Amino acid sequence: MAGKAMSREEVNGREYLTKQYGDGSNLNARLRLHQRFSTNTYGWHRWVFDQFDLPERCRILELGCGTGALWLENLNRIPEGWEIILSDFSEGMVKQAEEDLGRGRHFEFEVVDAQSTPLPLETESFDAVIANHMLYHLSDRPAALSEVRRILKPGGHFYSAANGARHVIEIIELIRKFDPVAAVRWERGGRVGEPFSLENGEVQLSRWFGEVTMRRYEDGLAVTEVGPLVEYINSGWMDLEGERLREFERFVAREMESSGGVIRISKDSGIFVSVRDSEPDL
Repeated sequence: MAGKAMSREEVNGREYLTKQYGDGSNLNARLRLHQRFSTNTYGWHRWVFDQFDLPERCRILELGCGTGALWLENLNRIPEGWEIILSDFSEGMVKQAEEDLGRGRHFEFEVVDAQSTPLPLETESFDAVIANHMLYHLSDRPAALSEVRRILKPGGHFYSAANGARHVIEIIELIRKFDPVAAVRWERGGRVGEPFSLENGEVQLSRWFGEVTMRRYEDGLAVTEVGPLVEYINSGWMDLEGERLREFERFVAREMESSGGVIRISKDSGIFVSVRDSEPDL
C-alpha cells in the first residue's frame, strides 16, 4: 500500500490490530507526539490516574495495557496494597510492559484477549478494571462488557477511556488536502459514528453498570516538527512508503510553514467511570 489512508473497518480489523500492536513501535510513535507537543502540560496518564477512586488495598486488571505507559508514568503514586494484572492480546506488548515495569511488588503480566469469552478470570475477583482507548477495537463489545461486569466485585469500578467527535479532526483535513480520494475513506467527522466514543459510550455502558459518568480531559497539540507528525500519521492513519512517503513529508513541511511553523490539532478525550451494582449478572 504505497499511498492510501486506511478505512475505519481496516483500523478495527484483526489483521490491522495484529500488525499495529505486535510490539510497541507504532503505539510509541503516537505516544511520543502527545508527550512532546500536547498543550496540557499535565499529561494524560497522570490525569487518568487521578480519576481512580480505589482503596489502599485492591486488585486491578488492565485490558489492552499496551506498553504499560499508564503505570510507568505513575510508579511513585501506586499504593503498596495494589495488585495489578496488566494484560494485552499482543505477546509483544506484554513482553515490553514486563521489561519496563518488572514483575514483583505490584505487577503481574498476562496475555489475555479481551474479545475472548469467557475471560480466563474468576467471577467478582477485581476491584477495578481499566480499558484505556481500546473498547472501540472490539467487535463484540456487549460480550466483553458483560465479562467485565462478571469479574468485577459489587461496587467495583470500570474505567474506560475513549475519544470524541473532534479528536484530531485536523489530521483528516490534512490527509484530505494531500489525497482527497484517500481521505474519503475516513469520512469527515465520522468519529461520531465510531463504535465506542465519548458520544455513544454512556449508552453502551449503562446496560451493564448502574452508575456511569463521563469526564473530559482538556488538551490539544501544537506540533512544530514535521518528522514526528508524519511518523504519527503513518503509524496508524496511513501506510505510505518510498517516494509517496517523502512526498507527504514535503507536503506537511509546506503546510507547517504556511501556518507560521506550527500545526494545531484538536484533542477530544475522556474517561467513563462505571460502577458495578450488586444485582446478579445479566
